[in-house]
Amino acid sequence: MAIILPELPYAYDALEPYIDAETMHLHHDKHHQTYVNNANAALEKHLEIGEDLEALLADVESIPADIRQALINNGGGHLNHALFWELMTPEKTAPSAELAAAIDATFGSFEEFQAAFTAAATTRFGSGWAWLVVNKEGKLEVTSTANQDTPISEGKKPILGLDVWEHAYYVKYRNVRPDYIKAFFSVINWNKVDELYAAAK
Repeated sequence: MAIILPELPYAYDALEPYIDAETMHLHHDKHHQTYVNNANAALEKHLEIGEDLEALLADVESIPADIRQALINNGGGHLNHALFWELMTPEKTAPSAELAAAIDATFGSFEEFQAAFTAAATTRFGSGWAWLVVNKEGKLEVTSTANQDTPISEGKKPILGLDVWEHAYYVKYRNVRPDYIKAFFSVINWNKVDELYAAAK
C-alpha cells in the first residue's frame, strides 16, 4: 500500500484571489506528487520499516541511513503538504474560544501572534515553513523549519503551517513573500486548526 497524493478538499480556484489556481495546480499536482513518488521509492528499499511516515519522522534515527535524508525531504514534504491543503479554506472561519484564549495567553493577543508567525515566515532564509505548534510542554509556540523538515521530528505537533518555498507563491506574488503571507491569513481553516489543537494537547 503506497503513499498516495491526497485530493484537494476544494476546487483549484477556490482560494482566489489569495492563492491562484495556477499555483494550486503546480503546487499540488506537480510538487506534492514528486514528494509522494520519491518517498515511495525510498520506502520500497526498506519494506521492513513500514509506511507510517509520522512515526518514522518522529524518530529519524530509526530510519535506515541510506534513505534517511530522502525520507526527511520527501516524507516530510508529503506530510507537510497533506496538512497544508487542509489548513486552507474558502470559507470564513475563526479560532474557537479555547484556542483564542490560548493564543492570547501565549502571545498577548491575536495580533501579536500574527506578527510572530509573519516574522517566522518572512525571515525563514531560503526554502522552508513557518509553524504554530504545540510543544512538548503542551504550550503553543511559533517556529520555522528549513526545507521540508517537520516539527514532528522535534517532538512538536504542528497545528498551523505555511509553505514559504518560492513555488508556493512565485506565480502570483513574484518575490514579494510578505504579500503572500498576509494573504494566507484570509484563507486559514481555523476549524482544522482547532481540531488539531484539541488533539495535540
